[in-house]
This record gives sequence, C-alpha cells and structure tokens, in this order.
Amino acid sequence: MNYSIDLTLKPTTFDLWHVCLAGTVVLLGLILIVVLLAGLVSVARGKKKLIVETLKQSALLVPPKAPEPEVKIVEKIVEVEKIVQAPAPEPIVLKEATPDAALQLLNLLQKEARFIDFVMENITAYSDADIGVAARVVHEGCTKVMEEHFKLAVIHEGQEGATVTLPKGFDASSIRLIGNIVGEAPFTGVLVHKGWQVTDMNLPKLTSGHNVKILAPAEVEL
Repeated sequence: MNYSIDLTLKPTTFDLWHVCLAGTVVLLGLILIVVLLAGLVSVARGKKKLIVETLKQSALLVPPKAPEPEVKIVEKIVEVEKIVQAPAPEPIVLKEATPDAALQLLNLLQKEARFIDFVMENITAYSDADIGVAARVVHEGCTKVMEEHFKLAVIHEGQEGATVTLPKGFDASSIRLIGNIVGEAPFTGVLVHKGWQVTDMNLPKLTSGHNVKILAPAEVEL
C-alpha cells in the first residue's frame, strides 16, 4: 500500500498531546536563552579578571620611583644658603689723629723757616723779587727741618715723564692712578710724580706741661 502525507494540511483541532508538545518547545527555548545569557556573562567576567591580572603584573614589573628623602632636600637647601650668604665686611676702624705731632712740626717750621709768617703774610704788595728772597729763606729753613727730623724716600724709582707699567696687585695706597682708568692691572702710563714716603721720624721730646698749641710765642724787646 502506498501512504502519502500532505504537509500542507493544517490541524483544525488541538488535543492534549499537541498542547504538551508546544509547552515543551517553549520551555526548551527559554532554557536555551538562559544558558546563552549565562555564558555571555561568564565570558565578560573572565575578560575583566584577565585585564585586572595583567595590570597587576605590569605594576609589579615596573616598580614606582621612590621619592627622594626629605633629609637630602634639607641638606641641599642649607648648602645653597651657605653659598649665597657672603661674609659680612669688617667694620672700618678710624684712627683719631693726635694733634701734638702736627703742632710740634709747625713749631719747628716756624722756628727754622718762619713758615707761618710767610704763609700768613699778605704778599700782594710785594714785588716778585722780594717774594723770591723771602721764599729762599723759607725753603732753606724747611729743608733743614726735613733733613734733621725726617728720613724721606721716593715711592717709584722711575724717571718722571717716562712710561712705566704697574703689575697686577700693585699697592693702590702708595700709587694713585689718574686719567682714564679702564679695565684691570697691569696698567701702562706716564709717571707724573715719583711720590714721597717717610721711612723714619725723629721729633724732639716734649717736656711735661709744654703747651704745643703755642707755635711761636710773642716777642717783646726791652
């Protein structure tokens, strides 16, 4: 016998068997959906965990740079302060000159050369010849005082008007620079004046009670 099934036919009635079959299909579909969702969630969690582990391993391979100790920073600051702070300049001590020696010298110049008389005299009324005669007397007396009580020496041995060179570190208190001063030593220039310095001094000793302010006592002829 030949049997043929017409697949185009549609059932017109539903019995219990068909209802169970339909319910089973729906249940299996829901189970499949739940399984798929659980698999996706598990895969996502696995990837997240793998990323976290990778980051941890990277952090362990490259240790963070340790900060410089605070003690070293403080030492550097102190060292900079030591370099910046310059030593305070020493205070300048001014010596108070005693007038006794100066007054004594004026007394000697007046005694031997009539120095104060010559300086204080009004010479406008005198002729050049008269002034020249008086100047000769003053010059001779001053020379006598200087030779008897002072020993002098020139500071620079060069010839006045000649070219000289001052080395680096020359004594600025004994040699004075004049003119256009530019740069640092050595300097080359023309010797204008040799300069003088006292190498020895021998002033007369004063008696107790002597008034050094009396340079020349007044004279009364009887």
